[in-house]
Amino acid sequence: MGAVRITARVDYAVRAAVELAAAAPGALTSEQIATAQGIPIRFLQAILSDLQHARLVTSQRGREGGYRLAMPASEISIARVMRVEQGFLADVHGERPEDLEYPGAAAELVSVWVAAREAYRQVLEKVSLADVVSGKLPPHATELVELEGAWRSFGDVRSS
Repeated sequence: MGAVRITARVDYAVRAAVELAAAAPGALTSEQIATAQGIPIRFLQAILSDLQHARLVTSQRGREGGYRLAMPASEISIARVMRVEQGFLADVHGERPEDLEYPGAAAELVSVWVAAREAYRQVLEKVSLADVVSGKLPPHATELVELEGAWRSFGDVRSS
């Protein structure tokens, strides 16, 4: 699976959903979201359409119109928004890790990919939009953020 990669589209979708969570129960126009998050408006409109089709977002026309979350922010995980734009949270060459089979010495690598996906899920499934808006992540996510190496990418060298 290599590095954890978050595409621009996924990043924009999650940021748009967080903006809507912060405005709840009110509505925001696509222009307000685009301006607040620095997202290209055409890109955002396609993303909002995807989120509507997934029934995470509703829209209303008119003076009081705009976009709003279709359910409470506490019920929408980051993973749920991500899946709207990318499908699986983690795959290997477009395949689910559990569907892989490697020969010989690499056979156990499938278990590594499955474990890595589960670790990814442990954060993304259990952090809601409301958690992000409140600035208080659940304890399991906070513990990971506080790990010494969490804020460094592999290869970063810092002098002691």
